[in-house]
Amino acid sequence: MAPPDGPRGPGSDGPSDAADLDAPDGLADAVDVDTGEGELERTIGLSGGLAIGIGTMIGAGIFVFPGLAAENAGPAASLSFAIGGVVALLVALPTSELATAMPRSGGGYFFISRGLGTAPGAVVGIGLWLGLVFASAFYLVGLGSYAGQVFLEAGIALPVDPAVPLGVAFGVGLTALSLLGTENTASLQNAIVAVLLVILTLFLSYGGLDALGVFGAERTPERFLPPGGMLPVLRTAALVFTSYLGFAQVATVAGDITEPSRNLPLAMVASVLVVGVFYVVTVLVATSAFGSARLGEFGETAMVEVARAFVGRPGAIAIVVAGLLATFSSANASILSASRAVYAVSRDDLVPEAASRINLRYGTPHVALGLAGGPIVVLAATGRVELLAEVASFLHLVMYGLICVALIRLRRARPDWYAPSFRCPAGFAVAGCGALASVALIAFMRPASIGIGVAVMVAAYGWYRHYATDVELEGRF
Repeated sequence: MAPPDGPRGPGSDGPSDAADLDAPDGLADAVDVDTGEGELERTIGLSGGLAIGIGTMIGAGIFVFPGLAAENAGPAASLSFAIGGVVALLVALPTSELATAMPRSGGGYFFISRGLGTAPGAVVGIGLWLGLVFASAFYLVGLGSYAGQVFLEAGIALPVDPAVPLGVAFGVGLTALSLLGTENTASLQNAIVAVLLVILTLFLSYGGLDALGVFGAERTPERFLPPGGMLPVLRTAALVFTSYLGFAQVATVAGDITEPSRNLPLAMVASVLVVGVFYVVTVLVATSAFGSARLGEFGETAMVEVARAFVGRPGAIAIVVAGLLATFSSANASILSASRAVYAVSRDDLVPEAASRINLRYGTPHVALGLAGGPIVVLAATGRVELLAEVASFLHLVMYGLICVALIRLRRARPDWYAPSFRCPAGFAVAGCGALASVALIAFMRPASIGIGVAVMVAAYGWYRHYATDVELEGRF
C-alpha cells in the first residue's frame, strides 16, 4: 500500500497538489503543511485544541440536553452520558494515533480516505461536512434559546419565540468571524471556555452539596432507571452523543494545530474525560433539584430553572450567561470545523477546487466557510432540535466506526509512510470495540434520523460516482 503516483483528479495538473512520498521522513515534512493555492497557518496550540474540544462538547451536553434527556431516561440520563463518553473515548484513542500520522485538515475524512480508499472517503467527507452542518444548526438553536432567555430574565415579553431567529442571526455572525482568521476564533474560544468552566465548577459544587442536604433539605432520590429499563437509557445515549463530537473536531482542524504529534492526542483524549465528568454530575444535580418529568417540561433552558431553585435569580442569571457562552462556543467551533471539512474534500478534488481557495488577506478558506455557513443557517431556521442532534450523531458515528476500521487496516498493512508518533494502547482491541460500539449506538436512534442519515450517505456516494471516480486517494498526501 505504498503511496501511488496515480491520478490526482480533475483540476490537479501541477505542483499545487500535495506531493506523494514514500518514506516516513518525507511524510513527516509533507503532512505538516497544507499545500495548494495557499496554506493554512498553524496558529492553534494545546490550549486552543482543548478549548475547541471542550468548548464544542460542553455546550449542548450541559445546557441544552439535561431537560430533554431526563424526560426520556430520568436520573439514568447520567448513565446515557457515561455510555456516550465511553464510546467517544474508544474512538478518540485510535483517532489520536491516526491524527499524529496524518495531521491534516479534514480529520476523520482524511484518515478514512487514505486508509480505506476514495469511495469510503468521499462518503465520509461529504457526510462529515453535512454532519457538522446539522450539529452546528442544533447548537445555534440552543444558543438562540439562551439568548431569548435573556429577554425573559429582563422582563421583556416577545411576541414570538426568539430561539430560531436569534440562532440564525448568530450563525451569520459566527461565519463572518471565522472568515477573519482562526487566531481570532481560537482566542475567543479560549476565553469563553475558561470563564465557562469556572461558572460550572462553582454551580455543580453547590448543587452537589445541596443534593446531599448540606444547604437544604435532603431529597428522596428518584428511581434511577426509568420504567422501560435500559432501552430508554440507550436511546437517550444515541440522542445525546452529539455532545461528544468535539474531540473529532480537534482532528478536523489538525492543519491549524501547532506541534500536532503532542497536542492532538492530548487535546482529544483530555477533552472527552473532562466533559464526561461534567455531564454525569450535571444530570445528577439537575434531577435532584426537580423530578425528571418536571425538568423535561423546562426544555432547552432547564438548567436556568435548576440554578433558580438553588440560589434564586442571581443563579438563574449566572447560568443564562454560562449557557450563552457554552452554546456560542459549540456553534463557533463547529462552524470552523465544518468549513475545514469542505476545504479538505475540495483539496482532494472530490468537489470543485474553488472550495479550497484561501483568502490571502486573512488566510482562511472563504469559499468553504460559505458552503458551511449557508446550509447551517438554513437548518437552524427549522428549529428541529432533537432531529438535528440525532442526524449529526448518525453521520459522525458512521465516520467513527470507519476510523477504527482504518486504524486496523493500516496497522495490518504497515505502509512505509504510516509512522504515528502516538500509538493507541491495545490498538486492535480498542479500535474493534470502538467500531462495534459506534454501529450499535445507531440502532437506538429514531427511524427518521436514520433515514435522513442514510439519504445523505447515498447522495454522497452518488456524487462520488458522478464526479470523482478517477480520483485515487489511498496513500496520497
